[in-house]
Amino acid sequence: MNFNNFKLNSEGLLPVVTQDYQNNEVLMVAYMNEEAFNKTLETKKVHYYSRSRKCLWLKGETSGHYQTVKSMSIDCDNDTLLVKVEQQGAACHTGNYSCFYRNINLETKEIEELEQLDKKRDNVLTIFEDVYNVIVDRKNNPKEGSYTNYLFEKGIDKILKKVGEETAEVIIGAKNEGNSEVIYEISDLIYHLSVLMVEKNTTWEDICKELGKRR
Repeated sequence: MNFNNFKLNSEGLLPVVTQDYQNNEVLMVAYMNEEAFNKTLETKKVHYYSRSRKCLWLKGETSGHYQTVKSMSIDCDNDTLLVKVEQQGAACHTGNYSCFYRNINLETKEIEELEQLDKKRDNVLTIFEDVYNVIVDRKNNPKEGSYTNYLFEKGIDKILKKVGEETAEVIIGAKNEGNSEVIYEISDLIYHLSVLMVEKNTTWEDICKELGKRR
């Protein structure tokens, strides 16, 4: 069966349910376009289509948490794909093995609170990941005059020096009245930390996983 046989959603995408092949635990739900589907068949590594970034997404490309295909099945309506995989590491960007790690008390108020929390967290993480992806692109495709490339060219000592300087600026900004200065300085610090993360091959998925242990 090829991609033309599938019934796609309004965005021209095929919903994908991903399961652990050993215990059938549902790990995540995502989407494929034709390119992602064909790449998955070709490489036996699951590729998705990222709706937020609007591009092909190899699961585990930055985190190392690859999904190796063990089987693929299409449902009776040809509109949902089930992929059973061998999961390396965590499937969820929060560091949890499965994206479905929270039990919901079916009270309307609690469901609404969870939806608002997810929306806020997704918005914040998307911004962090967008900045991170731009930094990765600068490292892989240097651009003349780019400050980011200047930091990579100077190496780890320069990057660490800037992280230290920005940390000091945050402390100074926090001592002043109001919060506009500290917001600016924390943003600078997060940017330089992101450069350090790329240099050290560390992702926001790794950070979220570690933070998840501290709740």
